[in-house]
Amino acid sequence: MRRRLLIESFIQAWQSLVAHRLRTSLSLLGVMIGIFMISAVFSVADSLETNLRSAFSMVRNDVLFVEKMPWTFGEGYPWWKYVTRADLTLEEAEQLADRLTLARSVAFQSGGYAEASRLNNSKSDVQLAAVTQNYPDAVELDLANGRFFSEREVQAAMPVAVIGHAVAEQLFPGGNVIGGQMKVEGRPVRVVGLLSFEGSSMISGGMDDLVFIPVTFGKRLINFRAFKTSILVRARPGGSLEALRGEITAALRPIRRLHPRDEIDFAINEVQMLTSFIDSIFAQLSYGVWFIGAFAILVGCFSIANIMFVTVKERMGIIGVQKALGARRSFILTQFLLEAIALCIFGALLAMFLLGVMVFLVNAFADGFTLELRPSRFLMGLAIAVVSGVFAGLAPALKAARLDPVEAMRSV
Repeated sequence: MRRRLLIESFIQAWQSLVAHRLRTSLSLLGVMIGIFMISAVFSVADSLETNLRSAFSMVRNDVLFVEKMPWTFGEGYPWWKYVTRADLTLEEAEQLADRLTLARSVAFQSGGYAEASRLNNSKSDVQLAAVTQNYPDAVELDLANGRFFSEREVQAAMPVAVIGHAVAEQLFPGGNVIGGQMKVEGRPVRVVGLLSFEGSSMISGGMDDLVFIPVTFGKRLINFRAFKTSILVRARPGGSLEALRGEITAALRPIRRLHPRDEIDFAINEVQMLTSFIDSIFAQLSYGVWFIGAFAILVGCFSIANIMFVTVKERMGIIGVQKALGARRSFILTQFLLEAIALCIFGALLAMFLLGVMVFLVNAFADGFTLELRPSRFLMGLAIAVVSGVFAGLAPALKAARLDPVEAMRSV
């Protein structure tokens, strides 16, 4: 009996929604806009976070970066002190490598922008990276063909290069890259390696526009004092980064001729510092998204509540008959709550459909940025719909459950 009444109530609810299409559509619009706003902003935030993390994913977790400035700043940060510090040098990196016992490898990097050319083809926005042979041990490089340069080539300052996919396409349209000759800042260079295609993102241009050259050869092309320099130190397997950090500090102080009482004039950074900073940023962003989206959801809840009050008034006679046949208050309450929840879920499904269309269009036509829609966000939208349905339908459902059957049938 109860099951039959529940099925009939659903049929009546559906008939009521279909009979009042305009009213139903306007009510769904509020919920749909609210859930779409929250899901869309979270989708953009998720995509930004993914792009940010992928930009650092190539750097190994057991690598420390020794530079003149820290990557994160606290309150009262005396930035002027750090700007006046001297950059790290290749000679200091070589001395540090000889003194460290907890390090697996030590690499040096610097770089800037340069022009690369070959025959009648040229590319002026090339990112030039002057590094040592140990650089791939600290930063993962995906070589499509060829190899990275050797220690002998670095020591001899040989004019060799490993180039990115975009550089290869521009300068070597025929495809014969390895062993080919090109020019960097007018100097002949032989290509020994080709990086795999990576693609650009909103956060970074990737490695497609990069040209790696030996740091000793790079001294002839660029002035290291005009660009940022870093010493990359990778810990031994199973080693502690904190212990390595302490050893670097103890070894680098005398190298830089610092008195024991002098403040250190270098910073030791690690990728974990940036990922923690990213976590804090997106945690604060999520609070803002919920705050803004709550108002849109609230408007949708009021719309649903309004249509449910109207529905209760229109079905008072039916409610009276159901109560006369033995329906309890809990049954009437559940009936209208389920109807409100169904309305909200339908609005959420429409919102997710529109979001899917937006993600498809952005990924199809936007260059350098990819939107993602995580399954957890879809489930979050449905959860918001259920909570909104309960919140919006509770008052009308209570009103319907408390109706006197005789008075309800007389009101028809």
